[in-house]
Amino acid sequence: MKKHINIALDGPSGSGKSTLAKGLSQKLDILYLDTGAMYRAAALKAARLGIDCLDEQAVGSFIDDIDLKIEYIDGIQHTILDGRDVSSEIRKNEISMKASEISSLRPVRLKMVELQRKIASEMSCIVDGRDIGSYVLPDAEYKFYITADSSVRAERRRRELLQKGEDVPFEKLKSEIERRDYNDSHREFAPLVKAADAVEINTSSMSEEEVLQKVLSFVRW
Repeated sequence: MKKHINIALDGPSGSGKSTLAKGLSQKLDILYLDTGAMYRAAALKAARLGIDCLDEQAVGSFIDDIDLKIEYIDGIQHTILDGRDVSSEIRKNEISMKASEISSLRPVRLKMVELQRKIASEMSCIVDGRDIGSYVLPDAEYKFYITADSSVRAERRRRELLQKGEDVPFEKLKSEIERRDYNDSHREFAPLVKAADAVEINTSSMSEEEVLQKVLSFVRW
């Protein structure tokens, strides 16, 4: 029987964490928990209620009882909010920015971390986010900090959005990414940070396969 392990992937938006996590999940045949989707769902809920994602009191009024479930169908994570699959809706660019804001709120992070730790305790998984190795799963067997230049990340994001029919100017995306980096790394509670024992990998000039093989070279499974 395979042992129980957790792999923590941290880093800024657009660095390639999600792509890496999916590749690792397939290679190692263990669960990939997309924590970002959970925060995006919380932001979408706030937007539907007309609540400012930085209004802690207003957000606190619904977050404890949020009807949020993560389901895995054919190896793919589906985010279910209020009984409806919102996996595509939460990937819109405006929700990305709102997710960065709402994730800075203490009651939101406490609720999501509670859910994430429960899942990680029950099964081997790969978890990506901003504070996984430093806060959510500080005892994870493997920790990686995945980063890339902001211009590279903006271009990746632009290509991703174009495939979905969203044409957002490069400079706007670069500005948003840098603003999100600042927000994520300067929030008071559980900010984006490289864990002291994490391996840092800069993916700016690396292919997806090269990043995957680099990480796999550290994992003993």
